[in-house]
Amino acid sequence: MINASEMKKGMAVKFDGDLYIIVNYELVKPGKGPAYLITTVKNLKSGAVTVKRLQGADKLEDVFIEKGDAEFSYKDATNFVFMDTKTYDQIYISEDMVGDAKNFLVPNLKVMIVSCEGVILGIELPPAVELKIVETEPALKGATVTNKNKQAIVETGYKVMVPPFVENGTVIRVDTRSGEYLERAK
Repeated sequence: MINASEMKKGMAVKFDGDLYIIVNYELVKPGKGPAYLITTVKNLKSGAVTVKRLQGADKLEDVFIEKGDAEFSYKDATNFVFMDTKTYDQIYISEDMVGDAKNFLVPNLKVMIVSCEGVILGIELPPAVELKIVETEPALKGATVTNKNKQAIVETGYKVMVPPFVENGTVIRVDTRSGEYLERAK
């Protein structure tokens, strides 16, 4: 058990008999009376996002988050399909659950599946991935002097700003946290 004042964003907790993820919280200090926390939580079973008012001393049950190695296989009509690297089982995760990570998923990419009490919470990507440029404008002569970046579309359909010397077919490294170009792949 933890006090509500000890919670952090992304933490999985159990209260009122349900499993929640802390989306956001804010400490409110009114002019009169004790401080309290306005907490935005997402119910893991229903997916509903609600706002709860908690006192700092309220008790929450901290739950264990599990992480398992998986490899992205493919996307079907409704889900992203991953393979558990230990059991070779297929894991189906909805597009909503994958979120913005879909911009960086290429076949055979190693990821971590994050779950709690058998409920999949999402995936964790490596810090950087290698993606191939499928569409970008050709480099202009003298463009390297101004060093003005141009837009490129990678194999996943994601748009990223790249230096002017990067051409179609080039494999680049992209930061999965910020979505920014890092360097050409070696």
